[in-house]
Amino acid sequence: MRSGFLEMINKLEDASCSYKQELFESDELFSSIPSTENLFSNNYLQQIEKNDLNFISNYFSLEFDASVLEGTAKTLYELSINTFDIILHAWMSELPIEAEIITFGRKVLNAANTGTLEEKRHAAELAAADRGDANTLVVLKAAGKVYFEVHRMTGLLRFFPVGSEYIARCAPDHFILPCLAEYFTERFGDTTWTIIDEKRGLFLRRPYGEKFKLVQEAAFTTNSGTYSNTSSNYSETSDKDEWVDLWQHYHKTINNEDRNNPNLQRQLMPSRYWKYLPEINTQ
Repeated sequence: MRSGFLEMINKLEDASCSYKQELFESDELFSSIPSTENLFSNNYLQQIEKNDLNFISNYFSLEFDASVLEGTAKTLYELSINTFDIILHAWMSELPIEAEIITFGRKVLNAANTGTLEEKRHAAELAAADRGDANTLVVLKAAGKVYFEVHRMTGLLRFFPVGSEYIARCAPDHFILPCLAEYFTERFGDTTWTIIDEKRGLFLRRPYGEKFKLVQEAAFTTNSGTYSNTSSNYSETSDKDEWVDLWQHYHKTINNEDRNNPNLQRQLMPSRYWKYLPEINTQ
């Protein structure tokens, strides 16, 4: 079983590294930051520790409370927010690259051994961008996969009305649901919505008037019914069938048969996602 994120960050501490917390005497980055409630509950397949869920919920909210960071995590964040973000996203790729991530993190920290705070930060950024280093390249590519899938999923999720809320299903390659929370919160306004990750048995849910929550359950119940974390094959309600018809009609209307390019379509919309695209899946 892979290490939790915060557990892995603590492994960056190495006796050969001379960086210390006192390198950063100022707590300016952590002052006047509002606290935020824990937006997540339960465990993600028992692979994410509770403190990781607390941290991730904080990190991907607009009210990120950096004061929760301690030790090496705080040092790394103060030194290079960009590196911290890369390491987190590489971890969320769920790829077996923990050793490479740890080596990458230690390299960045070691690069900031001397000089002023600004010089240390500059050196850290240079180290984090060194694609000539094999471990760095592995980490950057893994993080890039997560960044890209988050961007892709904002356009490939298909929401269907179920009672007074909207539900979308997916099975992303990586653990990306927390990254989608604020985007869809802003997009839907006060409307209640839920994204179901069938691959991991996760629900990312934003009830009306509340903050988003990430839960791992076999099912959840609303006033509109009970919904499982397994595929419903677009048959949860009769309204959904009508919505599929609408997607079909919209796709047919805007489609230009003379410009069909199957290879490009598979590149932009890989076939592994088609199960959740009614305009393709139900043609």
